[in-house]
Amino acid sequence: MRETSESANNPVPPVSEVLAKLEAMGVTLPEGRVRLDLYGDSEALSEELLELIRRGRKRAGTSLLWAMEAEGDPLPQAGDVEVVLDHRHEPALVTRIMEVRVLPFDEVTAEYAAIEGEGDGSLEHWRQAHWDFFCRDCKRVGLEPTRRMPVICSIFEVQEILPAPLAPSSTRPP
Repeated sequence: MRETSESANNPVPPVSEVLAKLEAMGVTLPEGRVRLDLYGDSEALSEELLELIRRGRKRAGTSLLWAMEAEGDPLPQAGDVEVVLDHRHEPALVTRIMEVRVLPFDEVTAEYAAIEGEGDGSLEHWRQAHWDFFCRDCKRVGLEPTRRMPVICSIFEVQEILPAPLAPSSTRPP
């Protein structure tokens, strides 16, 4: 599950700002068009999905085409380099997209659901979790979900797992 929208309270930073952070961390990106990506639509879901990627279980993500079109986001393409942001919009991972397919929601296969690696890896789990997610995404962009809604299925390879930024502290050192 991917989330591409901006939050009014925490807007997605510009690519140039994220690239500057990566450079300061000593991270050099591979060649390719650079995109920013986020997973999930809540802090908990974002952290859960990022952890699945870090553990090597999740190697794909799915977006709602209608949401990307509504936001004017370009479609991902094979070869793109994605800097995946956490729920705070801090860089968490660098991936390379290996394959992209746009197809109706109800044509996603069990093989793809297993590569996406969420829940028990079954198509049944994939359909229920993604239906719920895409219903929320459809509502956000003012559309009605259907079993034939177009989704973007992207398979990726992890290029780099970035260290988590230090959480803000509520106490100051003496």
